[in-house]
Amino acid sequence: MNLTISILFRAIPLAMGAVCLAFGLYVLSGGDDTNHFVAGHVNVALTAICIALFSTAATIIRQLVHRYGRVWEILLPVLGYAVALATMIWGVTIVRRGDEPQFIVAGYVMIGIGFIAASVSTVATASTRFTLIQTSAARDVGSGPPPEAYSSRVRAVLIAVPAVLAVIGLVIAGTLYARGSTPEVVAGHVVTGLSLVCSALVALVASIVRQVRNEFGEGERYRWTWWVVAMGTINVLLGLGVLLASDKPARLAPGVVLIGLGLICFSIVSKVVLLALVWRQVFPLANRIPIIPVGTALTCLFFAAFLFEATARQPGFFVGAHVLVGLGAVCFTLFSIVSILEAGTSSS
Repeated sequence: MNLTISILFRAIPLAMGAVCLAFGLYVLSGGDDTNHFVAGHVNVALTAICIALFSTAATIIRQLVHRYGRVWEILLPVLGYAVALATMIWGVTIVRRGDEPQFIVAGYVMIGIGFIAASVSTVATASTRFTLIQTSAARDVGSGPPPEAYSSRVRAVLIAVPAVLAVIGLVIAGTLYARGSTPEVVAGHVVTGLSLVCSALVALVASIVRQVRNEFGEGERYRWTWWVVAMGTINVLLGLGVLLASDKPARLAPGVVLIGLGLICFSIVSKVVLLALVWRQVFPLANRIPIIPVGTALTCLFFAAFLFEATARQPGFFVGAHVLVGLGAVCFTLFSIVSILEAGTSSS
């Protein structure tokens, strides 16, 4: 990877983060009603995921261009975790502002977005030994990890982080469902979808750490990929179920957002399947896999375009249309990550 391309791939997450931040602030400036409050805060919060993805991109690229040292090994993951924690805290403060619908929905969704950002930051932490994937692939099966690989205890902790965050998110969602008010059910739907994205990221973290430690088995070429596909499919089906379950306007935002979160999962599939397909073998079409997150990004944006028009007739589409723009930006950021993975792992 040459220096120019490496700068481009690091710039994409920051540019998409700037889009989420600027768009969110612009929406917030458009009015004080619930729709503007929720859509604006959610888009601003999505910036945290883009920054966490930047920390992942920079962690891998600096290893590939031989400009990676101890300071970057610590600083980049810490950056991602700090932004994730700040987003969670901001969400908690909004939830504590009162029982108004905008505070409940925006606050809990921001907490869930913070969970995803922390899970992505764990991908960055797992990637601090990224170049050992090629070293491990060159070793014999069952010969153990390279000496520089992290320990089995660290491996277990890294995989546990997104898994625990996913469980916590589902517990929060269950609590919101149990309370039963419309804003809490809406928030519960979206937090469920965000938790499923955390579950999908378990597969990415596990693939990286197990390849680094030379523990990635043949069965895992398919197992982790289908796990992420399942999470994305559940999100999409849950979104369709919410949309079709009633004729209440409150169903529109969570239904649309759940479909968008399903597209995020399908973007994550590209990374998991790439790692699986190039492990100890040559996959001639590896450089085509980055097309997947480009496709999901375009789907989000085209879907949003239709919903912006639909908002003129049904205001309930307002939040979903605006949030889909931010989700499209996250999908395009994932294009950068899968391209970096392809450059660092593929032999073709």
